[in-house]
Amino acid sequence: MTTLPTNWRKSSRSNPNDSCVEVGRLGDSAAVRDTKDREGGYFTANPTQWAAFLDAVKADRFTT
Repeated sequence: MTTLPTNWRKSSRSNPNDSCVEVGRLGDSAAVRDTKDREGGYFTANPTQWAAFLDAVKADRFTT
């Protein structure tokens, strides 16, 4: 039996018409998927990877 991510959520700052991602829980890991293609799969990040990603976002290391 395969375990699937649960509790998918989208940021409250997301615009319903923009490209957004959703984050779900998969055990102690985070699962991330595209809201425009929810059936297209997801990727996972373990707690260390997820913390590093959040730190990079907070440090504004990504550009649009």
